[in-house]
Amino acid sequence: MTNLTSKEKFSLALERKAFKGRVPHFELVFFLTMEVLGKVHPSHRNYHQWLQMSETEKQLHREDIADIFIDIAEKYDHDAIFLHPNPGTLEELFRLIDIIRDKTGDQYFLMIHGDATYSVPGGDHMQEFSYRLVDEPGKVKDEAENKVDDALQRAEKIADHGGLDGFALCADYCFNDGPFLSPDMFSEFIFPYLKKLISGYRDLGFYTIKHSDGNIMPILDQLVDAQPHALHSLDPQGGVDIAEVKEKAGNKVCLIGNVNCGLMQDGTDEEIIESARYALQKGMPGGGYIFSTSNCVYTGMPLSSYELILEVWKKEGIYT
Repeated sequence: MTNLTSKEKFSLALERKAFKGRVPHFELVFFLTMEVLGKVHPSHRNYHQWLQMSETEKQLHREDIADIFIDIAEKYDHDAIFLHPNPGTLEELFRLIDIIRDKTGDQYFLMIHGDATYSVPGGDHMQEFSYRLVDEPGKVKDEAENKVDDALQRAEKIADHGGLDGFALCADYCFNDGPFLSPDMFSEFIFPYLKKLISGYRDLGFYTIKHSDGNIMPILDQLVDAQPHALHSLDPQGGVDIAEVKEKAGNKVCLIGNVNCGLMQDGTDEEIIESARYALQKGMPGGGYIFSTSNCVYTGMPLSSYELILEVWKKEGIYT
């Protein structure tokens, strides 16, 4: 296959289908927009300012947000764009999708956050949530069911509008030393609802990418059984080896990530290059791999580290 659009390449990778050319690439978030473009990232903008804007100002804001996403994708050859509407209403999401499609056509794969399952609770709520799992498991499950139902109702409206390709499910389940919930508890309080959510998205024609940082290996089988199209971020700081995941699940799910963000923050150029090379060498065989960092390009990460892994990708991430 030749002359594929970015969206077509990305979709083929999610479907684990072979094609010739460069391995697809994207980042869940690229926060260094100030350093690259001189503009504040859309998700870091003040909502209270939005409330004071005239309609003319709001439209300029929408256009600017769209341009930021497009400019970063074009500069760094991203094949997909993770949209962060701000404000995050459905109306503003639809407007952002329409602006980007008007400017770029069907070039890019567009996705938004779409998880509705329980993630690792924040420190202020961790104890309370843990007690609830024991004291009122039925209520916890009812809430989980309702959250998924609400997400799927929202997705139906998005599908009716058109223009969006998929959802990134960004609930984190794990610390570096393992999941917050044991595998048995995960199978009770997370897996059924994750599976229902993904199945519902698939039925509506959307792709799904399941993200979690940390050591996912004790629950890898359940994540795969939930049937997302892809797993992200395959966190090496959590002890996740892409070679092991590829061997165990590469015939069932696309793999995304594994370039070590810790090394990109504090490592040598040689260590960063080796991490990028390892991810490509172990992820690419047989297709079903998308190149990315093991989290995102976050605020404070040296831009030079990101640009260094792209040099490796451009030279070595090619299917012939």
